[in-house]
Amino acid sequence: MLNISEIKTGKNIVLDGAPYAVLYHEHSKTGRAGSVLRTRLKNLVTGSVLEKTFQGSEQVEEADISKSKAQYLYQEGDNYSFMDNESYEQFSLPKTVLGNSTDYLIEGTEIVVLNFNSTPINIEMPVKVTLKVTEAPPGIKGNTVSTGGKMITLETGLRISAPLFINEGDQIIVNTEKGEYVSRA
Repeated sequence: MLNISEIKTGKNIVLDGAPYAVLYHEHSKTGRAGSVLRTRLKNLVTGSVLEKTFQGSEQVEEADISKSKAQYLYQEGDNYSFMDNESYEQFSLPKTVLGNSTDYLIEGTEIVVLNFNSTPINIEMPVKVTLKVTEAPPGIKGNTVSTGGKMITLETGLRISAPLFINEGDQIIVNTEKGEYVSRA
């Protein structure tokens, strides 16, 4: 069990039977009232974020979150199928849980799986992935009055801004945390 002084950003806790990641924490003490801990928590199963205040004597259980490597296989409806790299077991997770991660998934992508009580609950994408450009309007020479970029479409359907020299068929590296163009592959 963790008391409020041990709950820090990055820790995983169990609240009402569900695993949460602590995104933000702030301790405060006011006079004789005792200390409180204000937190912002992300549900690792649903992806929802909530704010919770813990009082001085409260304790919470630390979540048993393990990580394993897996590979993305295919999409079937709103479910995305993966294969564990060690046990070769297949499992699927719904789009509602994966969120924006689906914008970067192509067949064969290596990901990290978050397991709660030995059950896959979510994934962590690599920071950078390589994707193919499927649509890119031609860059017009001298058209740098605006931002110097253009909107392109990637093989997953994601639309991002990229420099004018990027053409259809190019392989580019995209930052999955910011959803931004990084460089050519």
